[in-house]
Amino acid sequence: MSQPLIVGLTGGIGSGKSAAADMFAALGAAIVDADVVAHDLTGPGGAAMAAIREAFGDAVITPTGALDRTAMRQLAFTDPSARARLEAVLHPLIGAECASRMAAAIKHGAPYVIHAVPLLAESGGARQHMNRVLVVDCPEELQVSRVMARSGLAAEEVRRIMAAQAGRAVRLVIADDVIVNDGDLEALRQQVAELHAKYLATATK
Repeated sequence: MSQPLIVGLTGGIGSGKSAAADMFAALGAAIVDADVVAHDLTGPGGAAMAAIREAFGDAVITPTGALDRTAMRQLAFTDPSARARLEAVLHPLIGAECASRMAAAIKHGAPYVIHAVPLLAESGGARQHMNRVLVVDCPEELQVSRVMARSGLAAEEVRRIMAAQAGRAVRLVIADDVIVNDGDLEALRQQVAELHAKYLATATK
């Protein structure tokens, strides 16, 4: 039996990676999103919450038993080691849960898996579990305007978020495939359809 095809999907904030993932899903690909998994693990009663409580105490736990992200951000601001400690708890759990969901998707007949990892370029080791990396790319000014339009953030705040992410050049270096999302949704849909056909052909070899 051939190995399942795992395509890592990434892109900077405002690049359109979520829209691309939705289009792949509509064509029949399985989507395993690391951000969704992280939210599930840190939601009320999530599998990561006992370890987070042990590491940080009740101050970062909401009354419903979820991670209080605002409190966690404030803690990370005052204690630079807090983020690393949180990642040490979360990353192994996220990796294991993503692997489990990908295996289940393949078992249930998905032709291939799109594994959405927003910070793929920043998390070196994740690349080794993927057959291909797909980067959704667009000019930085377009990223800024899209995020401002959808979130109401000021341009300076958007640029601050972008500065904390890998730059376009870094993402493009790791790319096997690139979607240039500088047009309308139909242009994005056409590129997704072309790659879907390519991935189907690869997955059935």
